[in-house]
Amino acid sequence: MKKTTLLLTAATIFAATSASATANECIELGGVAIPNFFAEGANKPIIISASLMGSVTNAAGKITKQTKTATGMTMEMEHYFGTPEGAAVSTKDIGILTAVPGKDGRFMIEITYDIQQGKGRGKLKDYQGQFKSYGLVDLRDQNNMQGLVRYSGKICK
Repeated sequence: MKKTTLLLTAATIFAATSASATANECIELGGVAIPNFFAEGANKPIIISASLMGSVTNAAGKITKQTKTATGMTMEMEHYFGTPEGAAVSTKDIGILTAVPGKDGRFMIEITYDIQQGKGRGKLKDYQGQFKSYGLVDLRDQNNMQGLVRYSGKICK
């Protein structure tokens, strides 16, 4: 009986050690972004530039497609998120915008960012997964579109 218990204990320890050796290395992302949107003319993508506070400190991107919905619109987007050290990841995203009643041109926004495989560099190279953001955007004035969003999530390699 003691040999069986000892063998089971050893097997359990070995399995736990092997599992932790292959466990993913993950980092938490989180902070606040202040995006500005720039319309560059008809039939051209809207460009996004943002200062961020938190895990990453800057972002740039573009809106590649907009589709009106019954409650607002959806946006397909691409982003690059970076750190002061030069690390970066590239994402392809879906934004869901819900119109704020009685506030023309203002929307609640929720975005899911999917990191693109092989599109990271520096300390963010090889990280995968997705993270999310939510907030408000004001798209009334094509010359002064802006927003405020909170982003968070965990990515792993």
